[in-house]
Amino acid sequence: MKTLVLGATTNKERYAYKAIHSLIDKSHQVVAIGTKEGMALDVKIETTKVPFSGIDTVTLYLNPKNQQEYYDYIISLKPRRVVFNPGTENPEFYEILKKNNIDFEVACTLVLLATNQY
Repeated sequence: MKTLVLGATTNKERYAYKAIHSLIDKSHQVVAIGTKEGMALDVKIETTKVPFSGIDTVTLYLNPKNQQEYYDYIISLKPRRVVFNPGTENPEFYEILKKNNIDFEVACTLVLLATNQY
């Protein structure tokens, strides 16, 4: 399964970085988009809307306002689901995802991974 971490960072203290680390530890393929290029472990952080293929899950680390510019992009990836981590809850986007038959969860990626529910 391939996961897109949206809101990725090279800052090891941030949850987006910790999620990349945990995903890799659990043998998930990871791609990442952030505001600054860099590396999070062995994952290159892209700064543009790369047309990745085979995305199973998009896990969000962007506040609702910053998610808006990614709505169409996320829909175009046709992920199985979108995970809204704490602080990213967005009822407007939930409705868009429902209309496009994309599942979503309001959950913490780190907790899902730690409890084998990812």
